[in-house]
Amino acid sequence: MQANFKAWLAQHQQTDTNPFTQEQQHWLDMIRDHIAANLGIEIDDFEYAPFNAQGGLGKVHQLFGAELPKVIEELNRELAA
Repeated sequence: MQANFKAWLAQHQQTDTNPFTQEQQHWLDMIRDHIAANLGIEIDDFEYAPFNAQGGLGKVHQLFGAELPKVIEELNRELAA
């Protein structure tokens, strides 16, 4: 899973004009860990620990905006496979 996550990040850094910020990276790490423990992530999961302690659904929407559903879909596909 860690290798898949690193490959996904590398792909995004090569193709995206705006690389992930440090705060976005922190959230991506939490999402990765959640997927590892639960075999997937849904929007509702951001209302629970550890996400809620960091701002929950509102914060993740603030950080990723309209890209959030795409990020979740891609990470679920790449990491839960």
